[in-house]
Amino acid sequence: MSEAWLIDGVRSPRGKGKPGGGLHGIHPQEVLAQVLNALRERVGFDPAEVDDVVMGNGEQKGDHGNDIARMAVLAAGWSITTPGVSINRFCGSGQNAIMFGAMGILAGWQDLVVAGGVESMSRFTPAPGGADFTSGNAALRAKHPLVPQGISADLIATIEGHTRADVDAFGVQSQDRAAKAIAEGRFARSVVPIRGADGAVALGHDEHPRPGATVESLAGLKPAFVQMGAYSLDGGPTFDELCTQVYPDVKAVNHVHHAGNSSGVVDGAAAMLLASPGYARAHGLTPRARVLQGAVAGAEPVIMLTAPGPASEIVLRKAGMSVDDIDLWEINEAFASVPLKTIRDLGIDPKKVNVNGGAIALGHPIGATGAILFQTALDELERQDASTALITMCTGGGMGTANIIERV
Repeated sequence: MSEAWLIDGVRSPRGKGKPGGGLHGIHPQEVLAQVLNALRERVGFDPAEVDDVVMGNGEQKGDHGNDIARMAVLAAGWSITTPGVSINRFCGSGQNAIMFGAMGILAGWQDLVVAGGVESMSRFTPAPGGADFTSGNAALRAKHPLVPQGISADLIATIEGHTRADVDAFGVQSQDRAAKAIAEGRFARSVVPIRGADGAVALGHDEHPRPGATVESLAGLKPAFVQMGAYSLDGGPTFDELCTQVYPDVKAVNHVHHAGNSSGVVDGAAAMLLASPGYARAHGLTPRARVLQGAVAGAEPVIMLTAPGPASEIVLRKAGMSVDDIDLWEINEAFASVPLKTIRDLGIDPKKVNVNGGAIALGHPIGATGAILFQTALDELERQDASTALITMCTGGGMGTANIIERV
């Protein structure tokens, strides 16, 4: 049976996603280009032999447009024969990029693939009132009245009974675990500095964490999505009212999420090298892990963020494994209610989940996060001398991604 091997990976630090953030002044093509070159320098592969560079990106326009994967390959000075393609599965884009790379290798169509993602959220133009996932399609909105993700997260909390205290406690846990991981250098292997045009280091460390957060300090923050819930795209029902129409047992959406228990807005990029066993052996590349299995799933699109559970169940079934067979879980902390629901639904031991914190503390650079989670999981498997990890994410439009990796 063929295998897809993970050889190594690197990522940028995560910079605050606003003007003044450490990466804001650097074009995302250049951030990704530096990550690509850091990966090449670390492993020593020939870019001319890369079958494809597959990069996730959730924006796909403006600075992120025109196939940012190929543009970053050119910016990196790689061979003009090295192709690149950009994919978009919203927040799961970087994870799906690795999945597509693994698929190409497992199919025997490719031998060497670079996969990951990039997002400079500081360069986004905010949508008034919140994102319109239907892109102005009134007919689609009539079938599926999609709402912004923050509203979906609060809807999950309302239905699941997650209180403000519950989500705040999870947010504090993320900060505490991330602070310990940083202090112990657990991210040091994967993080590479990003330099400005003058050659000086622009950012060498994750910029978003706020160590020392407490439940008491978070209690002073106002819920972030109350005003958004009262917004109407077309003069009809508000986002909150759309939720209660789809879920009539919900009398009102309980808004509990805010900046302290939701994923941080950040800039960043990440890349991993995947190889077939034959290519790796012939070129002296030592694998760190194999991509054991992958899956994607769809779920009800208004509540939107519930598919990590179904995706994880699918990938476990395909691998012939159970929840208890997984040593470490990385469940993306888009909002605290997402991992809380996934942990409850699957009966996961919370001590195995996001042991180094997650996107609440460290940030969620949309298209890059999946590849970052692969690296975080792999580094931690090696630190603990453990074997298997499951990485799963919720995405826009009511989908989830999941992969199991196993150390070689």
